Amino acid sequence: MKTFTSTLPDSLFSRLDEMAGKLAVPKNKIIEKALQIYLDQLTRAEYVRSYKKAGEDAEIMLIAEEGMEDYMKQLES
Repeated sequence: MKTFTSTLPDSLFSRLDEMAGKLAVPKNKIIEKALQIYLDQLTRAEYVRSYKKAGEDAEIMLIAEEGMEDYMKQLES
């Protein structure tokens, strides 16, 4: 495990400190979980952007449609 030092605005630190007290968990665990959730959201946003970009590419859409035709034929047989 790595050690990381940072600064937070006083108001955010106060909210963190209050929640840590309510939940009876260390502040670093709340920060760790929040960062995991945020990074997961960023990853999902990257996927959304790439799918939107692919959806605008006529060649990729043609390949996808051909693949779906093959898949439907397999389901029917």
